[in-house]
Amino acid sequence: MTEALKELGAYIELKRPDCVRAWDVTHDELNIDVTPSNIVGFTEFLKLDQTCRFSTLVDMTAVDYPDRPKRFDVVYHFLSMYQNQRIRLRLSIREEDMVPSIVEVHPSANWFEREVFDMFGILFSGHPDLRRILTDYGFRGYPLRKDFPTTGYTEARYDEVEKRVVYEPVSLVQEYRQFDFMSPWEGAEYILPGDEKKEGAQ
Repeated sequence: MTEALKELGAYIELKRPDCVRAWDVTHDELNIDVTPSNIVGFTEFLKLDQTCRFSTLVDMTAVDYPDRPKRFDVVYHFLSMYQNQRIRLRLSIREEDMVPSIVEVHPSANWFEREVFDMFGILFSGHPDLRRILTDYGFRGYPLRKDFPTTGYTEARYDEVEKRVVYEPVSLVQEYRQFDFMSPWEGAEYILPGDEKKEGAQ
């Protein structure tokens, strides 16, 4: 399997040197680093080329590296049911960069790109309807960025008086931050039934 993927990687690099920056086979998976500007044409090539035929977009996500100048990696996973092979594409972008949408090539990318936008704040140029898909309309921030606070910025609750959901800034009361690291068995003033020690038992 590894040899077949190496041959495929070399073939793709030979055919599309304008797109392929680097490639490797790791754990029997072909990974290709591509240039963002050519992603639409490259995915179309992978879909239509008779040697590749990666007709199915399986998944799409991103990875946040806050300390890098090119903060995000956008990652695509494709499947060729004809060749029984998988391929992973990675492209690195800065926080302010836009990624061309591949919805015209793979319509299933529509919701994937919306999810990446919603979770990471990455914009896709040419997307037909780029808006949040998992969070609420008034949500602030991007939850899968590494600098997003685990508590979030706002909390939602149903207000009985107003008869609607209201949003309020998160407020953490200090008394709920007190942690008792003592074992429940230490210092207990009570003995659970069946826990009594018999006299003379070691």
